[in-house]
Amino acid sequence: MRALVVVMLLLLLFAGGGLGAAASSKKKECHSSDRAALVAFKAALGNPYHFASWTPDASCCDWYDVDCDDSTGRVVSLSVFQDANITGTIPDAVSGLTHLRTLILHHLPQLSGPIPPAVAKLSSLSMLIISWTAVSGPVPSFLGALKSLTLLDLSFNSLTGAIPPSLAGIASLSSIDISRNNLSGALPPALFSKLNTSQQGAYLRLSRNNLTGSIPAEFAAVKFEQVDLSRNALSFDMSGLRLQEGIDSLELSHNVIYGSVPAQVAGLSSLQYFNVSYNRLCGELPGGAARFDQYSFQHNKCLCGPPLLACK
Repeated sequence: MRALVVVMLLLLLFAGGGLGAAASSKKKECHSSDRAALVAFKAALGNPYHFASWTPDASCCDWYDVDCDDSTGRVVSLSVFQDANITGTIPDAVSGLTHLRTLILHHLPQLSGPIPPAVAKLSSLSMLIISWTAVSGPVPSFLGALKSLTLLDLSFNSLTGAIPPSLAGIASLSSIDISRNNLSGALPPALFSKLNTSQQGAYLRLSRNNLTGSIPAEFAAVKFEQVDLSRNALSFDMSGLRLQEGIDSLELSHNVIYGSVPAQVAGLSSLQYFNVSYNRLCGELPGGAARFDQYSFQHNKCLCGPPLLACK
């Protein structure tokens, strides 16, 4: 009798192991609609060698560049990067990945064309990175439909036009990088008044564009840790600029900013990097500005005082 009980327990253990293995295997299977969307995505790009691992005999959760949610098996991340042989435009098929949280298309220099409306259908997207590509056209206003987005990186592309105010409608958005494009026009005030900068590491990077006008007054209420607006054509009186304690880095060099450096700048204990070189600033630097080096202030109209030459 005892031997029979032992045998039954062993059978249960083996059965449990079999069920666990089956569950583990099932967990790795991706959803059929996600597989179909990925296959269509690959085909639209001409089936490049980059996707050689995307074979019918493997779960798409095991495909290179693809990550699935362990519990649901749905594709939640597609990260395609570092391939100069991928050509074409961003495939509309990406819209079939309805559970996507992360989309990264990085360092694909032959990827061209505009950002398609299909991207706006990815309602669960929290991170969108399209960078170091030949993608052109405007920053689409329909990106404002991505209400779960926390990070938007469209840097190092060939985007043109103005920054759409619709981005300010994304309550969760905390970090934006659209540097190194050909953007023009003014900075939308709403972009500063509504962004969610309460998250640690919030930043705004819009350097090396053709942006004009001033920094909106709403900027004073924003708690970015890092701001880079350098190498644009921004023109405003810096004397009235107000910053929030907590900002770590402010880069405003190579613009046409005038006025004087506000005394508040020297008093911000959080500010570790500050650069207003190559502008049209004038006047005596506030006490405490000497904690920044001379390169932070060089090539202005008539700034003086430590760390620059003494005022006459």
